[in-house]
Amino acid sequence: MGSHGSCPLIKNILLLDSEGKRVAVKYFSDDWPTTSSKLAFEKFVFSKTLKTNARTEAEITLLDDNIIIYKFVQDLHFFVTGSDDENEIVLASVLQGLFDAITLLLRNNVDKREALENLDLILLCLDEIVDGGMILETNGPLIAEKVTSHNIDADSPLSEQTLTQAWASAREHLTRTLLK
Repeated sequence: MGSHGSCPLIKNILLLDSEGKRVAVKYFSDDWPTTSSKLAFEKFVFSKTLKTNARTEAEITLLDDNIIIYKFVQDLHFFVTGSDDENEIVLASVLQGLFDAITLLLRNNVDKREALENLDLILLCLDEIVDGGMILETNGPLIAEKVTSHNIDADSPLSEQTLTQAWASAREHLTRTLLK
């Protein structure tokens, strides 16, 4: 897969529980064409990294010509995979952005139960970070802000909206009033 010129590509982002089971995963590469091959890869990565101490800082490993950056928090295991010619620092920034965004969205309570209760937010995070393997954003607070802006609708109280959203709501309301 490799980079398109100077644009780094992500092969997948995995969020597994402490038993190696899926919490949220997203694949951007055809390296694993079937569900069974994806599950086998997840089990392989989990078993190879289980005995490491990636709790304080992200760790890096090379497995089957893939660079994998990973970090464990509570009962969650975060993984970002790129090809063996990708820049490890870029992959690490994707992992850190994902972790920071999820930490903000889960209000510092990063565990499996909370992640499953807010799975919609986590999946939106994955969509905000990477699209088709191309990295869109790595700034955790910005990712979290984009995700939460998707969840606020026009009928929510103004106190729960950002200034931009409040202006958009007011403009929409004015337009509806004028068109009547």
